[in-house]
Amino acid sequence: MITGATAGFGWATALKFAQNGYNIIITGRRKERLDELEKKLITTGNIKVQPVNFDVRNNDEVKSVIGNLPEEWKNIDILVNNAGLAVGLDPFHNGDTDDWDRMVDTNIKGLLYVTRAVSPLMVARGKGHIFNIGSIAGKAAYEGGNVYCATKSAVDSLTRSMRIDLLKHNIRVTQIAPGMAETEFSMVRFKGDAEKARAVYKGIDALTAEDIAEVIWFCATLPDHVCINDLVITPTQQADVYFNNRKV
Repeated sequence: MITGATAGFGWATALKFAQNGYNIIITGRRKERLDELEKKLITTGNIKVQPVNFDVRNNDEVKSVIGNLPEEWKNIDILVNNAGLAVGLDPFHNGDTDDWDRMVDTNIKGLLYVTRAVSPLMVARGKGHIFNIGSIAGKAAYEGGNVYCATKSAVDSLTRSMRIDLLKHNIRVTQIAPGMAETEFSMVRFKGDAEKARAVYKGIDALTAEDIAEVIWFCATLPDHVCINDLVITPTQQADVYFNNRKV
């Protein structure tokens, strides 16, 4: 099950697992994109696809959709909590509280709602693997990052807490914390300003969505007794949120 499957990491991860024979539950708010992805996944092989159109920010929707999945789809082996976003880059004193709400509701509460609904299914079966897509922004704050960094710091902390709480149930929990990855992330952050979005990656051979999908696949296919708890991945030209080596 992959949240936020309609673009970026989610889209690429769905394709990677479908190509390797996994049946896939894809979720997202954009129905037309879900339909497009469903068609693409079905062409990759002899697999089944279950699209579910809902907003992770709506707990009632989350509980209803997951609670009403057909029985064959409740045996969720892997959950990828990918739905998330950054909106705005304003200094704290000029921050847009609507942007703050959107990030907190998606990046923290959405992740919580989905995991709360799915994890009991894994506990009942005594196995499962949960991936939380964090960010290097959850490891260190940067100018203008304020609330986005705080939400990803929460993902970092929640991942560690989940790992502890679910340990006795044989459930693996992994955080993937990417650095600069060129997806629609910056277009969303800058509210459609393509020039600002492109400038973020200028001179950087950035990560791709496919790179992250490969990392998730690697972690998911390790032997059952092995769990990658936390993995930070950056382009070679980036050391952390502060240091990068742009080739201009």
